[in-house]
Amino acid sequence: MDIQSVGIVGAGQMGNGIAHVFAMAGFDVVLNDISEDALSRALALIDKNLERQVQRGKIAAEAKAAALARIRTTTRLADVGPTDLVIEAATEREMVKQAIFEDLLPHLKPHTILTSNTSSISITRLASRTDRPERFMGFHFMNPVPVMQLVELIRGIATDDATYKALHAVVEKLGKTAASAEDFPAFIVNRILMPMINEAVYTLYEGVGSVKSIDESLKLGANHPMGPLELADFIGLDTCLAIMNVLHDGLADTKYRPCPLLTKYVEAGWLGRKTQRGFYDYRGEVPVPTR
Repeated sequence: MDIQSVGIVGAGQMGNGIAHVFAMAGFDVVLNDISEDALSRALALIDKNLERQVQRGKIAAEAKAAALARIRTTTRLADVGPTDLVIEAATEREMVKQAIFEDLLPHLKPHTILTSNTSSISITRLASRTDRPERFMGFHFMNPVPVMQLVELIRGIATDDATYKALHAVVEKLGKTAASAEDFPAFIVNRILMPMINEAVYTLYEGVGSVKSIDESLKLGANHPMGPLELADFIGLDTCLAIMNVLHDGLADTKYRPCPLLTKYVEAGWLGRKTQRGFYDYRGEVPVPTR
């Protein structure tokens, strides 16, 4: 099918980036959030990121203006329904996602494809709560979306070939690369990445190294662009914990047990960059390790 319009539910860290790349690729975008402030912040950030691309000579000013003109914002979930493709990019909580799809169903066109940007939750289970499990897929973008080239495509048990091929074509139109993953907890990237981050937190918890020494060791010793604790702060410690819980519950293997220190930071509300404190304190000019 020919996908021309895209509805994005959630204007946060992932949603605004997804809106950015779809608008730049020529799709008409309807960006939804329950908060007008979140929508205003998202548009301002998209404008800022596009302007950075203009200043670097990567896109023309006219292309920026055309992309911004393709994005419409709304607080009404029903406005997302008439699009050809819906991408749910809400918080990583299954009940929230299920409620969104349930509220969307009466407003969808018969051919609309439903997708979730979930980083770990069962696509088959999410799809089973809708009226179109054959037209439902996992559509997992990496953060930051305008920069990262990979998109994980995850088929549920009922996903049909036409839906998979349509989304694969969309990824190509975005200028990104698709990786097909089976519908098992956390898929490919987070199945490998999150246990590494969790092990780094255990290394801190057990006193093997400090925040600084752990991050420097992985950056200089394994050539990682960002240390695992710095990366956890960037992702959000609540998201990291949620994914580890999905892995632990879904695979019933103790190697995926979330580190108690990760849980403690989340309980404290120290979620990383978005709350100004996590494994680093970001309230000053330079991030300072908190342990």
